[in-house]
Amino acid sequence: MFAALLDTSVLWPSLQRDFLPSLAIEGLYRPLWSSAILDELCYHEAQKLISRRHDPALAEQQAQRLVDQMSLAFDDAVVANWENLEGTFGLPDVDDEHVVAAALVGGADVIVTSNARDFPPQQIPQSLMVISPAQFAADTVSASPDVALQAVVAMSSRFARPQSTVDEILDRLVASYAMIEAVELIRCAR
Repeated sequence: MFAALLDTSVLWPSLQRDFLPSLAIEGLYRPLWSSAILDELCYHEAQKLISRRHDPALAEQQAQRLVDQMSLAFDDAVVANWENLEGTFGLPDVDDEHVVAAALVGGADVIVTSNARDFPPQQIPQSLMVISPAQFAADTVSASPDVALQAVVAMSSRFARPQSTVDEILDRLVASYAMIEAVELIRCAR
């Protein structure tokens, strides 16, 4: 099955974090991440909640609960034993080395990141592609738009807020994440 390593920058935005793994739940690809990515996600999610005036202790608990839920839902997504490759790629930001290392060890086909400039093509092993979340969504949805629609319907059923209809989710994916092509494919599947 096609495997994609999801960088922290892709997992941090809430709706995008729900949409991309929802595609995986429906069997469109296999998500991968490292413990370092989950640690970063936990930290940034807690900081986001704190900036929204949540109690710091509760924010940290909620962020950890998110990471625990992801780990439970995708119990085979965590890539282990990538550490010996860290620092071998010469990336502009050494803090991104773990992403490429985990992608290689995990057998990923792509690295999905919002920070492509931090992953120059000449520094990335030829077996990997680095793509944006919008491009990844378009490519993944194009494999089976009807299955992707099922993923959005499932998302809608999980949301308790009034703005959780399928059309409103799709509108937000376009407005917030520029997932124009993926959303058009899903809308045509209706």
